[in-house]
Amino acid sequence: MPELNYFCHESACIDEPVQIGEGTKIWHFSHVMANAKIGRNCIMGQNVCISSGVEIGSNVKIQNNVSVYTGTIIEDDVFLGPSCVLTNVTNPRSQVARRSLYEKTIFRRGATIGANATIVCGIELGRYCFVAAGAVLTQCTPDYALMMGVPAKQSGWMSRHGHILENPDTNGVMTCPESGLRYRLNADGVMKCLDLAEDDPLPDNMSTGKVSYDDLK
Repeated sequence: MPELNYFCHESACIDEPVQIGEGTKIWHFSHVMANAKIGRNCIMGQNVCISSGVEIGSNVKIQNNVSVYTGTIIEDDVFLGPSCVLTNVTNPRSQVARRSLYEKTIFRRGATIGANATIVCGIELGRYCFVAAGAVLTQCTPDYALMMGVPAKQSGWMSRHGHILENPDTNGVMTCPESGLRYRLNADGVMKCLDLAEDDPLPDNMSTGKVSYDDLK
């Protein structure tokens, strides 16, 4: 039996065939079903289920008690908080089989889903959007949008470091209080980082948090 280039706890169940990238860690009582694809350096916490056909990028963190259902696409650097809920059928009925009608939900790069939030299927979550804990998201979200409430509505913008962007200067530029990275809405109303390309990773000197959220409120 070939040596694995990822870690799998002895209590986890990995069906074959699957694709799991180097450095990924799959923890207690988790289940990865056949034909799932998981990238490099991901973390699947305790009691995580990854269904058949799910596609997950690299550096994705899925916390305890999360099920990711068929039809879900998760890009790089996404964070799914503890016990958040994903779905793949809008109108489920036990008596009506809809396996051929699973709806696609796309989590774009860097999106964060807070603990106990619910993501209703068939939507696209923008890059680096931030869905607050306990929110119920029923609509597509813009890049960097902060979504809060039931149902969730946009209440502002969040930086790549997870801080509220506010107090724009005379040029409409907003600055992350932790990183100093600058953001501005472009002519199309899309939030962009002015100092890093959207596909660029954070520099090493910015990839470790040093200040708590409350200290920067």
